[in-house]
Amino acid sequence: MRPQALGAAAILGALALDQATKYAVVHYFETEGSAPFALGPFLNFTLRWNPGVSFSLFAQETAAGRWMLLAVTAAVTAVLGVWLWRARTPLTCLGLGAIIGGALGNGYDRFAYGAVADFLDLHILDRHFFVFNGADAAINVGVALLIVDGLFVSQTSPASEGR
Repeated sequence: MRPQALGAAAILGALALDQATKYAVVHYFETEGSAPFALGPFLNFTLRWNPGVSFSLFAQETAAGRWMLLAVTAAVTAVLGVWLWRARTPLTCLGLGAIIGGALGNGYDRFAYGAVADFLDLHILDRHFFVFNGADAAINVGVALLIVDGLFVSQTSPASEGR
């Protein structure tokens, strides 16, 4: 199997899982009486609409601002897609696929709803860090895979010889 096929599978998997969980969450919270609840001692289940990017940075309340964020997302996704097409290692392709799938999932939300549905609230005691979703998790896992690949795998793999 070509590494790019692994990346394509990661894109589809991250996007499908993200959209399925968001669909379930949004419809759960749309029902009457649905309220946030604890999933564990460090994680709550709640719905927050994020009009910005990660950690609500660059929040955009206007249509022009949302289109600007969508344009940036499309441009970055295109660059990552070219990188994926040219990548040689499975781990790089997997990481890039996870990032692209997550970006497409959040981009779809921004296009369809004007904001991104976040629903997992990570906290310690009363200190709440951020609320995130499956796309955000896929992006973070993808970045971690690229770091691991760059630091440990690509440096020792036969594909890196002759560079």
